[in-house]
Amino acid sequence: MEATWERSIHLIHENGDWMSQLPENLWDVPLHNLSLPGSHDTMTYCLDKNSDISVNESKLLQLIDKFMPCIIHPIIMKWSITQVLNVSEQLDAGIRYLDFRIAHKPNDPSVKLYFVHMVYTTAVVEDILWEILKWLQAHPQEVVILACRNFVGLTKELHHHLVSCIKKIFHSKLCPKDVVPTLRNMWTYGYQVIISYEDVTEVMKHHELWPAIPYWWGNKTASQDLIQYLEHMKQNGRPDGFFVAGINLTEDLAYILAHPSGSLKKLTLSSFPYLKLWIKQQYPGPKRDCINIIAGDFIGKDDFVNDVIELNKKIIPSLHYHGIETELKDVS
Repeated sequence: MEATWERSIHLIHENGDWMSQLPENLWDVPLHNLSLPGSHDTMTYCLDKNSDISVNESKLLQLIDKFMPCIIHPIIMKWSITQVLNVSEQLDAGIRYLDFRIAHKPNDPSVKLYFVHMVYTTAVVEDILWEILKWLQAHPQEVVILACRNFVGLTKELHHHLVSCIKKIFHSKLCPKDVVPTLRNMWTYGYQVIISYEDVTEVMKHHELWPAIPYWWGNKTASQDLIQYLEHMKQNGRPDGFFVAGINLTEDLAYILAHPSGSLKKLTLSSFPYLKLWIKQQYPGPKRDCINIIAGDFIGKDDFVNDVIELNKKIIPSLHYHGIETELKDVS
């Protein structure tokens, strides 16, 4: 019942074309100065319950799961799933930053790549990229940021394969990293995809790959501690380009074992009221304490996406420009 309700959220709050509906005075504002909703660990809605523990996880966790799989594996699954909506539903709901943790399974002779969060997904990376392309073709004025990260088990050859797939699938929709990513520029040249790639060597070789987008990860289990961390990061000053403020709570192995009847979903939903208040207090823009992308878990809940999009009403461009950085003014 709850899963059905969650899957219907995007029908209640349809945000499939929210970028194209922004007022014209925001079309010349760089996307890294707008407020963009993102999903943390985007692909965990399709984790494989029969999968081995990722080789990236601790040896202790792998050992415990090996000897007590009937007990440990279900617990791990409850703490690994961060999303319920599939990737197209997330895009329909208004998500414009997708967090892709990419991996190659050990001892797999094929070049198939999967997503990973403690365990591997049933979905293959290439299939999901084709699904995103199909969605973009139906929404020609929407822009999506794909953050390719982690790269567990990827060799030089597998990186080459992944980048080749990205280029083949998105082709002319890929925005080069030397373009100022305003909506007007993206629409003019038909760009719809920004690829953030967490491998410096590959980024240097391909002008379609953007450097890794910084992710403010608090690594906290309590919402108050997470907010304190995010406020500290804001005081230090935001990066010049894209960056993510993660409102996702995090548990470690000790916490999981101490809460066998709990789940990441229970932990997250209990924190939403507090995190919602924090989101509503934020301002997008270039100033030191401004935000850009806000990424969370279970993005269909509690108007998260709408709250992040609504923040764009707080900014007024001080001038219109074409290829020149724009300053923004906060509306208090």
